[in-house]
Amino acid sequence: MKFVHMADMHFDAPFTLLSDKNNFGDLRRLDQRKALKKIIEYIKNNNIEYLFISGDLYEHQYIRNTTIEYINNLFGEIPNTKIFISPGNHDPYINNSMYKTINWNKNVKIFSEEIEKCTYGDINIYGFGFNDFYQKNSDIEEIKIDEPDKINILITHASLDGNYDNYREYNPLSEKKLKNIGFDYIALGHVHKRYISEDKKIVYPGSTISLGFDEIGQHGIIVGEIKNKKIDLDFIPIDDKEFVVEDLDITNIISKEELIEKINNIELENNKLYEINMVGRRNFEINKYEINKFILKTNIIKLKDSTKANVDIEKLVNENTLRGLFVKELIEKINSEENKENKKILEDALEIGLEILDK
Repeated sequence: MKFVHMADMHFDAPFTLLSDKNNFGDLRRLDQRKALKKIIEYIKNNNIEYLFISGDLYEHQYIRNTTIEYINNLFGEIPNTKIFISPGNHDPYINNSMYKTINWNKNVKIFSEEIEKCTYGDINIYGFGFNDFYQKNSDIEEIKIDEPDKINILITHASLDGNYDNYREYNPLSEKKLKNIGFDYIALGHVHKRYISEDKKIVYPGSTISLGFDEIGQHGIIVGEIKNKKIDLDFIPIDDKEFVVEDLDITNIISKEELIEKINNIELENNKLYEINMVGRRNFEINKYEINKFILKTNIIKLKDSTKANVDIEKLVNENTLRGLFVKELIEKINSEENKENKKILEDALEIGLEILDK
């Protein structure tokens, strides 16, 4: 059997915090449509029998009827491909879900909160879908495969071996227990980074297109074939763009105009989307929104200010002033703090405090 496995497209996501560009969300939503079109064309050209969609196909809060119509029309172009969708935490199978209110094509199967097995000759496909925005228990680990000689597939949205409380909210599953059940392939969604277990039987394809600067590298789909209980997998890139964070040290830059010129002269690759992260010691106040108006390169979509005030901390610590006492106390706390997040909060407090005291 041949299949395509995709997950976490998040159709109609707003992308509001991702870019300083006003129209970026619209452009990225067009990229989502383009990506699904490419997947459908791949399925047509390669006679793919099954399409597994492991949740978060769309954003329940933002999805439009026109987008669902676009998706459903594309599914109609591959009538001989059986499509399975396991709703996730962003597109749960709830009363006003698009999965319930829209007439989907006959080749589309949408799983609900009841574990279901679909049989096609020597293939059994099990599925489970979220029925809410959180899912603590699914009974998936209790599945008993009753026809081990057949090819047995599981499709679901889940967090694998989650050790933190937030992971426990999203269908937490044990990789060891899943392996012991005996599935030939487990098509997972929820984690946006690609993961393939050593035996190739448990797979996260990652988000179909990158959703932000925390999702660097190529994004796409998993293409698989199971024959005589042996599995072959390939990763096919689908997203035409990659997100990149580029650091720019501004320590030696002395004016806003020089900074703008420096950013506009950075050599960039056309197929990548950039966040320029300004680092180092600043010699002037930076208003990234004002600077962004003069950035000429369209693939620079965000500026980030990670600079520090250009002050001599050691000198300030020895000052017999209110400012010196403030700096000395904060530096002692920063140096003794082991938690990275708390250390960053203290460093930001030092920055803000110095700005206030210098006014």
